[in-house]
Amino acid sequence: MLITEDILKKMTFKFDAPYGEDRLKELILYIGDKCKEDPAFGATKLNKILYFADFISFSRYGDPVTGVEYMRLGQGPAPKHLLPISRQMQADKELFIEKRDYFGRDQLRAIPMREANLNLFKPRDIAMVDEQIAALWGENADRVSERSHGIAWKMFEDKESIPYEASYLSNSLRTNEDVDWAQELITKYGW
Repeated sequence: MLITEDILKKMTFKFDAPYGEDRLKELILYIGDKCKEDPAFGATKLNKILYFADFISFSRYGDPVTGVEYMRLGQGPAPKHLLPISRQMQADKELFIEKRDYFGRDQLRAIPMREANLNLFKPRDIAMVDEQIAALWGENADRVSERSHGIAWKMFEDKESIPYEASYLSNSLRTNEDVDWAQELITKYGW
């Protein structure tokens, strides 16, 4: 599929949601706390929980949880400004990044230094984040990254932004029934 400039102009890469980066900060703290007992929790998993929560929420409800911009990285999508936000949170003594050995690899764990402010979120936002935490619990960075390497990730180059509309793309192979249904629609509507 060729993505033209016209198509890219119509896509949503970031929402002007109230408190977008503040929401991201609070979710980093919330997820760090909720995942403290998950031995496989590290930076990669944090990125994927945030990504899946935002993009699945967008596809289900039309609204992401944070609305921040995501980009393609080698290990999968990640919030574009996560590193500067994380550094600022560390400077402000809100977050500590603990470096651990995890089967011979460095694992960077987000350790909250204060409780997350959940007043910025709707209950369904936190339920979405909890759903993603549960879905990825215990999985290592490689497996979590693999899950995020769907068609949306494959369509973009490293460090390119990923539009929220990519959440509507399917990673499933099309079936003969899909082709027949599409042909019926083409005939019916004159496409």
